[in-house]
Amino acid sequence: QVQLVESGGGLVQAGGSLRLSCAASGRTFSSYLMGWFRQAPGKEREFVARINWNGNNIYYAGSVKGRFTISRDNAKNTVYLQMNSLKPEDTAVYYCAARRNQIIGEYDYWGKGTQVTVSS
Repeated sequence: QVQLVESGGGLVQAGGSLRLSCAASGRTFSSYLMGWFRQAPGKEREFVARINWNGNNIYYAGSVKGRFTISRDNAKNTVYLQMNSLKPEDTAVYYCAARRNQIIGEYDYWGKGTQVTVSS
């Protein structure tokens, strides 16, 4: 079992930056692929970024590529999402998720989310 707790959300002006953190419990964090997702009001949850177990394989949604950076520290059981040049359309609840399979499949564990609000 893996428990995920997000933090770092808040209110920021357009053009600003935030860094989200996701702390994981358990001793097997380094074996999981980690992802970030977000859900805006009235919209479906969407993929933001993912990072494989050792950080050598990273993928971003087109809407955030070049502005967001995902990283992980396996020694600290934590995955990060650095968000720069934020836009009002980035406003959403951000969730981290863990997946055992490095290649394909559904995510196995989810956090409860952290709110990010970008004002114009």
